[in-house]
Formats: sequence, structure tokens, C-alpha cells
Amino acid sequence: MVAKTEPINVYALINGDRIKTENMSPRENPTHPDEIVGYAPLNTREDTIKAIDAADQAFKTWSNTPLEERINRMERAIAKLREANDEITELLSREHGKPLYDANGEMWVSLSWMEFACQKAKDVLKEEVKEHEAGKTYIRHEPIGVVSAITPWNYPISLSTIKIAPALIAGNTMVVKPSPFAPLAVSKVIDIIASEFPPGVLNLVHGEAGVGEELTSNPKVAKIAFTGGTNTAKHIMKAAADTIKHMTLELGGNDAAIVLSDFDLNDERAMRRLVISNFLTAGQICMIAKRIYVDKSIYDQFVQKYIEAANKWIRVGDPFNPEVTVGPVNNQRQVAFVQSLVDDAKGKGAEVIKLGRILDPDVFEKGYFLQPTVVLGADYKDRIVVEEQFGPTVPILPFDNDEHAIELANDSIYGLTSSVWGVEDHAIKVANRIQAGTTMINTAAVQGLDVQFPFGGVKQSGVGREYGAEGLLTYTDTHVINVPKNGDLPYIPE
Repeated sequence: MVAKTEPINVYALINGDRIKTENMSPRENPTHPDEIVGYAPLNTREDTIKAIDAADQAFKTWSNTPLEERINRMERAIAKLREANDEITELLSREHGKPLYDANGEMWVSLSWMEFACQKAKDVLKEEVKEHEAGKTYIRHEPIGVVSAITPWNYPISLSTIKIAPALIAGNTMVVKPSPFAPLAVSKVIDIIASEFPPGVLNLVHGEAGVGEELTSNPKVAKIAFTGGTNTAKHIMKAAADTIKHMTLELGGNDAAIVLSDFDLNDERAMRRLVISNFLTAGQICMIAKRIYVDKSIYDQFVQKYIEAANKWIRVGDPFNPEVTVGPVNNQRQVAFVQSLVDDAKGKGAEVIKLGRILDPDVFEKGYFLQPTVVLGADYKDRIVVEEQFGPTVPILPFDNDEHAIELANDSIYGLTSSVWGVEDHAIKVANRIQAGTTMINTAAVQGLDVQFPFGGVKQSGVGREYGAEGLLTYTDTHVINVPKNGDLPYIPE
């Protein structure tokens, strides 16, 4: 364990100024809840209006800044973030509970995407000129305006930079609101990025319901980029309706993993990938595999091999211990929710098997820890199967045949990601029929993510796409300028 440090303060950032507030919200260390890692401000609705006004004013100039300059500024911010990587990841690990390798992984994904956005922006955002029989057409990708970004606690840095990089490169201005459950490291990141841009281009506020309501209803906000729960998104859509705002919503998921009859049970690396896809970040990832369906012909053997692989990989403890692979749950509320799902399944007769090793029982007992579990014998309609657990537990259930597996996977209000495990041709045939934004073959979750390609959900898992070229274009309006050869139409009389 790394020794306790003095609490840090982070501030709001409005029009280039760091804003202090009288009321500050503490963020504890979920591994050692008696340690306060730092304090974030509790901004008011009035603060939020000032931030939106600053972004609106800055947009008038920033939107006309040459694309090359926007890219250069973002590249300089990336270089600064690389220099501060160790400081940021240690702070993230301490306030969030991620093991250090996981916190470093989040920074790696964030920087990979930011670099991709810089590299591809000129090609993706360039003006197209099409000459054709009817004349000439210009297709321009123009910035939308002020973007409000509301981000969650599970991947606070990557789920902020996924919005910040394309929005600013495309010529928009922003106000970002992080989650109070992980406000510190992401504030450092935003502060570093903002230092490379003119005042008002990137603003930061913290706070509670009033701040979020202003960010989603203020008429000067042209687009909302939100990652979080589906129920919250419904309120956001209602708040935005009066002014018909653009939206990108990346929401909940209850991602199915389908293990086919031809899956190689002796492939230890594939089995390890599946275990990691359930328990990375203590299961607190929107795109993690949350329910496993296994062909009944291999079910018993699979369960045995899975438990062996899980017991080998899962080592629970202090995130600063290099042996640890699974840290604490981020907050007490989430601990209680996940435990309620496990208890519900157990109360209905399911078998709950604890997985892995607890490296330090004293730390485990005092922190927000849950020992990872696998649940066997649950009903297909039990809460632990149909609800998004967002924690270190997973049910494994049998299916009769491929048709049955597809039916089970699609029987959900969600459709974020999914995975199919087996011989490639067979797996792709099944994958083609799954209702999801992304389906991965013989891998899942972050292990199968590629920032070059679009990511997002279907059904109640979201609206729009992030990453890839689409992740840049979603922060633009398409402006078509037509220059016809002859403005006369043949069906209109002289």
C-alpha cells in the first residue's frame, strides 16, 4: 500500500479562470474509506450559466479558427498529458479504486483516441466538392456550437476525452460536468487540456442536479454528450426537447456472451479473456460481459474450466499492490445494489460461488469490496440476469441450441455490446443476428475495443456513435451548398 497523501482540491474552470466555492464535496478512497483523497466544488446553477455563456462567447472565434491550429493545440495537450501520466493514474487509482494497471489502461485508451482524432480530422472534416451533371455541390462539416458533456465515474477520463477531443477539434466549445464519485483525476486532465486552448473553449463545472439540469436545458447549449444510466438519459431527453438539441447518448448495457458448442475449452487464453471481460474494473464497465450463455452440451465442463481460470486471475486487494487484479467497488451505493442482486438470486435457489483470492483481509473488510462471484442455476428472468449488475458478479446459464442463445441474448431492453465464443465462421453467423452496437468474436469488453471504429448501442443502450470517423462527425452539422448549372426546372412552366 502507498502511504496516505494530503487531500487535494480541484476547482471549476470558467472562461480560463479556476473558480473556488465555499461548498466543497469530499471524495473518499474506496479502498480506505477513512482517507479523503480530495475535494471538488459544488457549483451552482449560476456558475453553470456563466460557464455556458463563456463557451457561447468563445464559440464565435473558436469556430472560425483554422482546423490545423485546433489539431496542433490538441496535440500539445496530448504531450502534456503524457508527461503527467503517472501523477494522473495514481490519483485515479486512489479516488476510484482501479488497480494501477487498469488506471494506466484508461489513460492509454484515452490518449490513443485523442491521437487518432488528431490524425484523422483533416480527412474526415475536409470540405468535399462534387461536380455532377446538375452542377456543383459543396459538402461542409461545420461545428454545432456549445456542447455540454456529462460523464460517469467508472471511466471518468476516457469517457470525457472521447467527447472533448472531437468536439474541440471540430470547432465547438464545451462545458464538462464529471461525476462526484470520481471528480479529481479527470479535473486534472481537463485543466491540462484547457491550458492549450483559448479561454472559454473548454470549461469545467462540478455539482448536483441543478448543474445537470442547466446543462441539458439551457438554450445556448446546442448538443449534449452523455454517458451514464438509461433512466437518467430519459430525463435528459425531456429537458432537451424544448430546444431540439443534438445528442450523443452512450447508456447502459446488459451484454451477453454466447459460448458455442465448438468453443475450445482447453484454450486457456480465451478463457482468461472471458474472465477478464467479466471482472475488469470490478465489473464496473458498461460494455463488460454481464451474462454468459453456454451451450448445454459443454455447460458443466465450461463452468469447471471457467472457475479454474477465474481463481487463477482474480486477486482482490489494494489497487496499489502490483499483484492485485480486482480492486474495490467505487462507492457504497453500488456495493449495496450488486449485493442485493446476488442475495436475490441466492434466495431463489441459485448457487453463488466466490472466486479468486483476497490478498489482504483487513483491507477487504474496511473498504468497499465485494469478492467476485459466479452465479449458477439462476432463472433466465431473475434480476441478476435481466438487470445491469455493474459489479463483480456474473450468472452463467445453459442454452439448448443457437436459436435459443440468440433469443436469450436479444431478450433485453439493452443492446450495447455482445460477444460470441467459438469457431470463427460459426460465431460470425450467430453474431449477425444479435441486436447490439458491437459484437466481438472470442474476446469481449475493453479487450475487443478499437478506437478506429464506431462504438455505441441500439435499443435503450443509446443514441449515436463515438470513436471512429463517426466520433468526429457527430460533433458537426453538415452544410450543403449547391451551385446548379441551370436553376430552371423542366416541370415549371415558362
